[in-house]
Amino acid sequence: MASAAEQMAANVSWSAFGKATELRQRILFTIGLLIVYRLGTYIPIPGIDGLALRQFMEDAQAGIGGILSMFTGGALSRMGIFALGIMPYISASIVVQLLGAMYEPLKQLKKEGEQGRRKLNQYTRYGTVALATAQAYGLAVSLEAGSLAADPGWFFRLSCVVTIVGGTMFLMWLGEQITARGIGNGISLIIFVGIIAEIPAAMAQFLSQGRSGAISPAVIVGILVMVIVILTFVVFMERSLRKIHIQYPRQQRGMKVYDGSTSHLPIKVNPAGVIPAIFASALLLLPTTISTFSGGSSGPVMSTILALFGPGQPLYLIFFGGMIIFFTYFYTREVAFKTEDVAENLKNQNGFVPGIRPGKKTQEYLDYVLTRVLVLGSGYLALVALLPEIIRAELAIPFYFGGTSVLIIVSVGMDTIQQIQSHLVAHQYEGLIEKSQLRGRRGANKRKGPSRK
Repeated sequence: MASAAEQMAANVSWSAFGKATELRQRILFTIGLLIVYRLGTYIPIPGIDGLALRQFMEDAQAGIGGILSMFTGGALSRMGIFALGIMPYISASIVVQLLGAMYEPLKQLKKEGEQGRRKLNQYTRYGTVALATAQAYGLAVSLEAGSLAADPGWFFRLSCVVTIVGGTMFLMWLGEQITARGIGNGISLIIFVGIIAEIPAAMAQFLSQGRSGAISPAVIVGILVMVIVILTFVVFMERSLRKIHIQYPRQQRGMKVYDGSTSHLPIKVNPAGVIPAIFASALLLLPTTISTFSGGSSGPVMSTILALFGPGQPLYLIFFGGMIIFFTYFYTREVAFKTEDVAENLKNQNGFVPGIRPGKKTQEYLDYVLTRVLVLGSGYLALVALLPEIIRAELAIPFYFGGTSVLIIVSVGMDTIQQIQSHLVAHQYEGLIEKSQLRGRRGANKRKGPSRK
């Protein structure tokens, strides 16, 4: 049975949206900053040979160029100031989170509350600068090797590094502003908008192949149906939960006795979200990215790695799936759902699982349940990430819309809609409280009789 909050969220109407002025301002603020981001993807890095870059990206669009362009909102294909996108920040935050689960000094920082969280955020920013600088320098050198720089030299490298790192840090600031003063998670929305913005152009290129006869109409229809089926499947799995029954005993506080209550501890089938897929993609695409921008002048070692681990190759698919499963288990147990902390919190709140003793036994039970749930969750992530890759490699389809993109679109879209509904429900509750207070005051005024002397 739906709760009162869920029923109120289901009854949210456009009239309620029109009255929620704060929510409207947050949405307009978010849209404004996302427009700034999109405009920044069209500002080019100084010193790039535009004609050579356009020709190079047209040749690479069906392969790694299409993949990277999809994640950077087209900034990489145009070599804009946001060429690296927000990926250095995501990589740095993942590294800091993983170290925070294993490195003792960072563990202590996580326990210090708001001050520790600010310190970890500062470390993440430092890591972002370091990663962005290394990647920007590698990109500048690769552009020179690929004959894409108009005036190669140290001045070009320095200007390229400063511009790209500055663009990445500005994107990080935009994401933080959206999170604090807008709606939704700013970093996730930037990736979401970048993927959505590239879909029309990719679809147009894909359909043009059908008009030219390179792809049969049956394949086009099959791919479109597959995308719809995958989207539906991802929505279903992202909303799937494993509920653990929690019992709270009867309590006496002062002279009052409170009856025992029951609740549920929800465990998502995919607690790690899209982080395992993003992290696995970033690691496996690294050698291919280096080779693409080096103009194909790679050594024998790199050529062997590319032959074995190139997109669509059997070893690439095996390691991609294996890394997704590994990161799903690792990230969930160390960051997303730490069974030790959950069991300790339940014990402190006098909650327990029926038939399971609080403390260590509860932790072991949660470990058992989480392991079984993650078998399904990690398998689902690997299937969604690998299926488009396999079909694309087997059918040689130039349209890239991978499983990671689908996961990001669905997850971010659902999270943003949920936050909008939460703001609307809170606004409705505030309206009900104000009305009840006004009615109470009117009733008090009506009941007020003549004063007695």
